[in-house]
Amino acid sequence: MKRYGNLFPQIVDYANLIKAARNAARGKRFRENVLRFNYNLEAELETLQLELYSKSYLPGPYQTFEILEPKRRMISAAPYRDRVVHHAVCNIIAPIFERSFIGDSYANRLGYGTHRALQRFTKFARSNPYILQCDIRKYFPSIDHAILKEQLRRKIKCRDTLWLLDTIIDGSNEQETIILHFPGDDLLAPLQRRRGLPIGNLTSQFFANVYLNGFDHFIKEELKVKKYLRYVDDFALFSRDRSFLADARIGLESYLATLRLKIHPIKSQLFETRKGANFVGFRVLRKKNESLKATFFKT
Repeated sequence: MKRYGNLFPQIVDYANLIKAARNAARGKRFRENVLRFNYNLEAELETLQLELYSKSYLPGPYQTFEILEPKRRMISAAPYRDRVVHHAVCNIIAPIFERSFIGDSYANRLGYGTHRALQRFTKFARSNPYILQCDIRKYFPSIDHAILKEQLRRKIKCRDTLWLLDTIIDGSNEQETIILHFPGDDLLAPLQRRRGLPIGNLTSQFFANVYLNGFDHFIKEELKVKKYLRYVDDFALFSRDRSFLADARIGLESYLATLRLKIHPIKSQLFETRKGANFVGFRVLRKKNESLKATFFKT
């Protein structure tokens, strides 16, 4: 596997920081924190650049709030200058990892999104009688920092870039406490490992795809599931053979355990597609005459 070096000069390049500031401000230009930063944009970016070069940069404190729809979650908002750094990082390293992502991973990728994911889901549901639909239990709070850092090092060898990525990961605020034990753990193991990424960060969304990229390839290449797709922590496998999906569930649960993740025991089910399924906020139904048309209901 090719590993990439000499990335840090590209990240801290002033032109990249300008681009990052513009991306971070998109849709938020008139917010007070954005206006304040942009009022002295050149000075702010030069200070940020100096801190990155000297490795004195430290992420600031998060502001947290809770949302209830589509499900209850804690959202963490990083200071605006940190969001500029997040964009600067993703501008350079995201394309490197993008090449390795499967075509049926739809979240947080340019040109993908919920609409394409829903179309693909519907196509698979129309042509297969069975679906194994799963949801990873407390995904963002469960992402293991040590495992994530190891995955990043498989692609990146630039030490300065790895320092910055580690700084961003280590700067994550405390997330919801999740106590899950895995093979080989002692009683205190779950409390001794740093876990959790703030959902509101661009880097967190990117890291979430990196974290499950190996899992995606395992499903496609090892379990030989031809019809599979994922949107963040929601994923579905389709087949004409119910027993094939039942066996696949055992295999994917074993793989997820190596990432210290578990599927939701209630939301993860194997059932017939004719009964309908919820995906990305929609209810997908097939008509009684098994027409190739599907009916969508926003949930």
